[in-house]
Amino acid sequence: MKTKLATIIALTFVSAEAHADRLVIKGSDTLGAKLVPQLAEQFKSQHPGTTFDIAAEGSTTGIAAIIDGTAEIGMSSRRAKSSEVGAASAKGRNMKPTIVAYDGIAVIVNAKNPIKNLTRKQVEQIFTGDVTDWSAVGGAGGKISVYTRNTSSGTYSDFKELAMKKRDYAGSSQKMAGNEQIAAEVGRNPNGAGYVGMAYTKAGGVKVMSIDGATPSIKSVQDHSYPYWRPTFYYTNGEPSGLARQFLDFTISPGGQKIVAQVGFVPIK
Repeated sequence: MKTKLATIIALTFVSAEAHADRLVIKGSDTLGAKLVPQLAEQFKSQHPGTTFDIAAEGSTTGIAAIIDGTAEIGMSSRRAKSSEVGAASAKGRNMKPTIVAYDGIAVIVNAKNPIKNLTRKQVEQIFTGDVTDWSAVGGAGGKISVYTRNTSSGTYSDFKELAMKKRDYAGSSQKMAGNEQIAAEVGRNPNGAGYVGMAYTKAGGVKVMSIDGATPSIKSVQDHSYPYWRPTFYYTNGEPSGLARQFLDFTISPGGQKIVAQVGFVPIK
């Protein structure tokens, strides 16, 4: 009996220990498709036995995961809405944002497109559908195919605010699940236009547009000369503790920020 009881206690201890070394992170595809997995791999090399459960399905899902308590860290490329903060408060949760990197939203076209620069007004016209043919913005003729993120994406809402004066996307626009999907579609379609985070601009077959003479880079995001820049966040329920605290601290440490720059984001320091 004692042996059986000791076994149960030991298994319970192991289970609790395994749970303590597992970090659940949900949210932004911009952060979660490349940056956070690379940060996690480096963190695991320094903390053997740590496991990560990373789901990159859009900023809205990350914020929702903090509200409902299903993740310790919510990745987001946008700030939480007042309604989301209120929903969290109603459940006794405190939506605490920490800026972990900056990003520039790059406007991309097919590599064969002869256009090299667009004005901010032309970008607004393309993505709202006011302009539907490349000839109207100085390109060769061809019906523009607009690719956007889906509505759960922080980039979807950020781009509306930064580039479109909060106007709606063109009715013919096609919604994609992630940055990589947009880049792939634009790379295949000679008439494609879309937007991606800076970390996704190296995809084959695409070209980054200069906007009023400025292209997204560490310098242009830091000095705000590139118009479509934004902070990206980890959201937690108040001050994080335990493994979540350690991983957040690692992310904003010099070592973590070195990875931020290597992946294609802009460091916070």
